[in-house]
Amino acid sequence: MATQTPAQRKAAARKAAATRKRNTTAAKAKRTRTAAERTAQTGASTAQTGTQAGVFTVEAVAQQAERAVLIPVGAALVARDSVVEATKPYASRDTAERELTKLQRQVRTDLKKFERRGTTARNRVRREVKKARTRAERELRQRRTQATRLVKRNRREAERQVKSVRRDVERQVKTARKDVETQITKVQDQVATTLS
Repeated sequence: MATQTPAQRKAAARKAAATRKRNTTAAKAKRTRTAAERTAQTGASTAQTGTQAGVFTVEAVAQQAERAVLIPVGAALVARDSVVEATKPYASRDTAERELTKLQRQVRTDLKKFERRGTTARNRVRREVKKARTRAERELRQRRTQATRLVKRNRREAERQVKSVRRDVERQVKTARKDVETQITKVQDQVATTLS
């Protein structure tokens, strides 16, 4: 049999003590598990025989308490995942440069798109302004033409009426002159007749 040094014997003794302790702890744990299972079975049967309202209330409270704990934990994990995903492209110099190039390309594309939209909007506004100006000029020309026609027509009508009134006045003057001449002739004839 090989001889062991005192240090080796001490290590072997410690190892054996740890094994015994582990075995004892495992046995105790098994007994505790068995007792807990029995207690759980007894508790389950007791709960089943208890009122359903009490059980449901306890379960509801337990679920709410569990949710109150799980929701912040889940939110924190989702936030952590988002941060990890956001920083992943910048982990190394190559990926960071690629990501920056990609972002620059995206910015250039977006700027060109915005410029095209702006140009389209500007052209649309210019077309609308030109249409409005053309429409206003057309309406102004039409109204000016209508006004000119109306003035000409009214002037012609006024001239016609003036001519008509002048003719009537001249006719009346001629008629009155003839009547006066006729009266003068009659008077002269009467005076001549009376004198002779």
